[in-house]
Amino acid sequence: MARRNNIWANLDWLTVILYLILVFLGWINIYAAVFNEEHASILDMSQRYGKQIIWIGAAIVIAIMLLIIDSKFYVFFAYVFYGITILLLIAVLLFGTKVKGATSWFQIGGFAIQPAEFVKFTTALALAKYMSTHSFKMEKISSLLIIGAILALPVALIFLQNDTGSALVISVFILVLFREGLSGVVLFLAFVAALIFILTMVLSPFHAIIILSIGALLFHYFIRQQVPETLKALGIYASLSAAFLFGGSIFKLEIAPTQLLLYSTIISVIIFGVYSLRHRLYNMLTILGIYLGLVFFTFSVDYVFNNILEPHHQARINEVLGIESDPLGIGYNVNQSKIAIGSGGFSGKGFLNGTQTKFDFVPEQSTDFIFCTVGEEWGFIGTTTVLMLFLTLLLRLIYLAERQRSTFSRVYGYSVACILFFHLAINIGMTIGLAPVIGIPLPFFSYGGSSLWSFTILLFIFLRLDASRSEKLSH
Repeated sequence: MARRNNIWANLDWLTVILYLILVFLGWINIYAAVFNEEHASILDMSQRYGKQIIWIGAAIVIAIMLLIIDSKFYVFFAYVFYGITILLLIAVLLFGTKVKGATSWFQIGGFAIQPAEFVKFTTALALAKYMSTHSFKMEKISSLLIIGAILALPVALIFLQNDTGSALVISVFILVLFREGLSGVVLFLAFVAALIFILTMVLSPFHAIIILSIGALLFHYFIRQQVPETLKALGIYASLSAAFLFGGSIFKLEIAPTQLLLYSTIISVIIFGVYSLRHRLYNMLTILGIYLGLVFFTFSVDYVFNNILEPHHQARINEVLGIESDPLGIGYNVNQSKIAIGSGGFSGKGFLNGTQTKFDFVPEQSTDFIFCTVGEEWGFIGTTTVLMLFLTLLLRLIYLAERQRSTFSRVYGYSVACILFFHLAINIGMTIGLAPVIGIPLPFFSYGGSSLWSFTILLFIFLRLDASRSEKLSH
């Protein structure tokens, strides 16, 4: 009994209070988003706000159960939980219900459960379990391959469900790996890849390769500080590119200019590679390899965008990047959301007085677009307050993660913070038009049992680990 009492004494109550405040605010805003005068009671179980209180009550029960269970239980069964959710992801593909184009739900009576929501915390557990083993070394290729497999498996299965948003959440684990020693070069390359993706969309693969090549030559100069050598490289690349492009035009070859530029790029890399080998410039070989990989990535972006992404995903990306404008079609949700948030002004229109909200101008307002209800009814003051609460929670989680004595708890803690950050950034980005609409719920705010339960489990497992941080967790 004394040990159990210590758990409650060591529990980080500030995080618990922040959780309860956010959940309560979410419930109030769901009530405002779908308010029905004929069912004015907030406890009316026929309405979403009535059903949400059931989810909230169940979530609190789950939270208490998670805190009572011994912390070593989560370490021991980490792979088991991961395996169960992987099986559920496979099962939902076979027996699930299709909702809005995604086969991601199990329909059980009047309720629906989405396994992809729960795979986030089980993937975090599996990652923490593996990275806390003695065999794990960040610099070992085998370790990185195993991490890649742990992360890639749920991503592939979720993509097959046509649930792009949930799949993209897994990408945020790269920040956890960076904290645990992954080279900053990898993070930099991820940033460059994102930049190239945007360039390829806004311009074209042809222009993106030219910009990438200029960047590579400038990088070569900063590394080598050899003007003649850089000019020679520029001359070779420019001459080969011109020869291929003009040759294709003169001989009227049925080859696209972008492909001709790719051929000249490959030959140039081979020439520069031979030169680097002869002069033992091994760092230049690495740069050439990265450069060629980014060039091929440019082509893969174009292929994936045109051949793999669904038309509505293409349209949403084009809308965000300003390539297309369709305020009455694919951009309708975001356009109405921005109007709702902007109309709230400094102090908002007041509780239940939002016209955009009241007249259902914003679709999915109780789920993916719940933040625009906050903006319209509570204004700048309300949105700032909500953002500050989330920021406080994230900073607190990072603080808690840093004070952990076990690698397992630290990795899991950072996973929690990163997942919540991704959801917060992308969801709010969607509502103000800075991110494509990909179906990412706002933690603790958006309506639905699956998301609320998964975030609750994600958070309270970590709080249980933190409460027993002085104990030695066996692997």
